[in-house]
Amino acid sequence: MNNILLFSFAPQMMWAQILLLIIGIVVVLKSADWLTNGSVGLATRLGVSQMVIGLTIVAIGTSMPEFFVSLVSAINGTPDLAVGNIVGSNIFNALLIVGVAAAVAPIAILHSTVKKDIPIAVFASILLMGMTLDDQISRIDALILFAAFLAFLWITLRGAKKGAQDEDKPKEVMGTGKALLLILIGLVGLVLGSNVFVDNASALAHSWGISDAVIGLTIVAGGTSLPELATSVVAARKGDSGIAIGNVLGSNVFNILMILGVTGLISPMHIEGITTIDLAVMVLSMVMLWLFSFTKYRIERWEGFVLIAVFLGYISWLVANV
Repeated sequence: MNNILLFSFAPQMMWAQILLLIIGIVVVLKSADWLTNGSVGLATRLGVSQMVIGLTIVAIGTSMPEFFVSLVSAINGTPDLAVGNIVGSNIFNALLIVGVAAAVAPIAILHSTVKKDIPIAVFASILLMGMTLDDQISRIDALILFAAFLAFLWITLRGAKKGAQDEDKPKEVMGTGKALLLILIGLVGLVLGSNVFVDNASALAHSWGISDAVIGLTIVAGGTSLPELATSVVAARKGDSGIAIGNVLGSNVFNILMILGVTGLISPMHIEGITTIDLAVMVLSMVMLWLFSFTKYRIERWEGFVLIAVFLGYISWLVANV
C-alpha cells in the first residue's frame, strides 16, 4: 500500500505533468515573494535590525516553500521527498546561494554572526545527521528539533532591537493592511503551488524510475530554494550583507529545526533514499561557510567560486549515481 501514490494534481500525460510542475514553481516563487514583502513590511514597523530581519522574517518567508512542500510530501507518504527537499535546499543555500551572492559582491560578516549564528546552523545540520542514522525521524526527534528552534528564536529575538539604530538608510514602511493582505495571499498561493509541485515532481520521478530522495535533493530543493537565491543576490548587490547572509543562515536553521520538527510531529518519517554522503555534504557546506567567514570576517569572491565549484561537484556526483 505504501507504494501506491495518489497524485491529485498530476494528470496522466507527461507533458502536462511538466507544464504543471513549471506552473507550480512559478506560483510558489511569486507567493513566497508576496509573503516575504508583507513580512518585511510588518517587521520594519517593529524597528528591528537588518540581520534579525534576515535571520527571522525574511528567512521564514523564503522557507515557506520548503515548509509546505515537505509537509505535503510527508503527509502524502513520500518522506524521502520531504527530507531530501530540506537537505538539498540547505546545500543549495550554503554552497550555491552564498557562492553566487559572494561572486556578485563580497559579503561582510558580523563578529556575532561568526560566533553565534553560523555555529547554530552548523549544530542544526549535525543534529539532523545524527538523528537520521537510524533511518527515521520519530516524534521524539521532531519534538527535540522543534524545541531547539524555539531556543534559536529566543536567542535571536532577545537582542532584536540592538543595532536597529545603526541603520542609516530610511526604510519605506508598508501599511499594515497591505502587509497582512500580502501575507494571506502568499500563504494561500504557497499551499496550492506546493501541492501541484509535489504531486507532479513525484509523478515524473516515478515515471522516469528516479527515487523520491533524488528528485527531492535536486528538482524540488532547487525550485524551493529560488526565493533564497533571488533575495540574497539582490541584497548582496545592494550592499545589504545582513539580509544576504542572515537569509541563508536563518533558512537553514528554520528548514531543519522548524520544518522537520513540525512535519515529524504530524507524520513521523521513515527515510530510505537519503545517504550519509548527502548529509555529510550538508554539514560540510555549513562548516566551509563558517571557515570562510573567519577570513577578515567576509566571504570574498574567490571563496564564493569555491563554494559554487563544490556544489557543482556534488550535483555531478548525484546525477552520475542516479
